[in-house]
Amino acid sequence: MEFTIGGRLEIRITPADVGKRVSVRRLLQEGPQGPKFTDTVGVLTSWDTGVLSVTPKSGDCVRIVESSLVAGKVVPSAPPRRRGPAASFDELAAVCARAWQPVESEPLGDWLLRAAGGFTRRANSVLPLGDPGVPLDAALARVRQWYADRGLTPYVQTVTGAAGAQEELCAALEERGWRREVTAEVRIAALAPIGDLAAEVSRVRLSRTADPAWLSRYQRFETPGPEVTAVLGSGPSVWFATVPGEAGDAAPAAIGRCVVDGRWAGFMAVEVAPEHRRRGLATTVMTALARQAMDEGGSAAWLQVEAENEGARALYDGMGFSTHHRYHHFRPA
Repeated sequence: MEFTIGGRLEIRITPADVGKRVSVRRLLQEGPQGPKFTDTVGVLTSWDTGVLSVTPKSGDCVRIVESSLVAGKVVPSAPPRRRGPAASFDELAAVCARAWQPVESEPLGDWLLRAAGGFTRRANSVLPLGDPGVPLDAALARVRQWYADRGLTPYVQTVTGAAGAQEELCAALEERGWRREVTAEVRIAALAPIGDLAAEVSRVRLSRTADPAWLSRYQRFETPGPEVTAVLGSGPSVWFATVPGEAGDAAPAAIGRCVVDGRWAGFMAVEVAPEHRRRGLATTVMTALARQAMDEGGSAAWLQVEAENEGARALYDGMGFSTHHRYHHFRPA
């Protein structure tokens, strides 16, 4: 990245640029072979008492002592997308929320407090899509109390890496002792190439409900309670895919879930039994669901994958998915 004008490093950012996306270079150390530098790109979330905070799309807040800064500039808010459907953060956030709905919710200004008996963080976390209507400390106190009343851990779900995202909220939570527990990528792709994959879709059974066999393969719980089936069944148009196992198998070889919502098809709960992996069953499940979504007018696909799940990320890379943004769950330390 280029910081120089006429061969000179320049610092072209000030505290007035808080809230903007910046690129900065700082000195790490002086060594026998010369100085070592590192670069950071992210949102400048604060600049106080000689310390800058920059939050990149990873969600990890980077604090930089002002005296170590050797170059800096404001950069465009988001790089241009090279593949996949066009989508704003607001549109995609709403679609994702409708596909995984809580059992109980309550608004706090523009925030939404969500609970589902502890089944998944997504259904048991705050969705902060605007202003809570009260100062942040008061909002977080309300969040703590609301989840404590239900015997649940308070989580706040934040987003980074997209225009209009929440890097400043991430930094504010960290300053107040909240810690990021998990990060996932929201990925998008064109739907038709997934539906066009060569896959033995005749093996896949589609249903509107998650039957006991499907639930026996799903690994997110030990015993499914009513909140599990309520969350799984939520969404505009929900489909469950099952690939039966071999004769005598109680659980399916593979499963998946898809929610069709206008042009969007969201893929979730794609799981393959360990003894059936590396046989293309995950692709088969997604292809069958994609074709059903296309029959309902879908043209774009989305999914969520944890950043550490390298196997799933490689599979989705091959299907044409690219990262739109990242979301994080913060909880009090």
